[in-house]
Amino acid sequence: MVAVTVIDAEEVRRIALSLPQTVEKEAWSMPTFRVAGKMFVTVPDDQTSFAVRCPRHERTELIAAEPEKFWVPPHEASSAWVRVRLSALEDLDELRDILVDSWKQAAPDRLVEAFATPESGTGTDTGTGTGTEKD
Repeated sequence: MVAVTVIDAEEVRRIALSLPQTVEKEAWSMPTFRVAGKMFVTVPDDQTSFAVRCPRHERTELIAAEPEKFWVPPHEASSAWVRVRLSALEDLDELRDILVDSWKQAAPDRLVEAFATPESGTGTDTGTGTGTEKD
C-alpha cells in the first residue's frame, strides 16, 4: 500500500519558511510569506489554495494548460499573482517548485544567486527564515 501525502496549508508554511530569509507576517487576516520585505506567497482563509507571484503572460499559459490547478479570482485579475489549488498538486516536489519560483521573483538577486537547488530538492542555506511577524 502506498502512503498518500495530503498537501495542506501547513505544508505551504513549512516549505515557504525553509527558503532563505523568509518570514511569515499576517496581513489581511491571513498568513503571508516574505523575503526582503516582498510577499511571495499568501494562504487565503479557506486554506484550500495559495497565491504566488506569476508574470501575467505565464499565468495565462498556466491557467490554459491546467485550469483545475491554476486560476485567478476576478478581484486579482490585474495583479501578477495566480492561485493554486492544493488538492490539484501532484506532490510535495511540485509544491516546492512553485514556491521556489515565486520566492526567486521576490528575493534580491544576491540571495537568488546564493541559493542553489540541487537535484535532492534541498536548497543551500543562506539564512533561515524561521521568524514570524504579526502586525
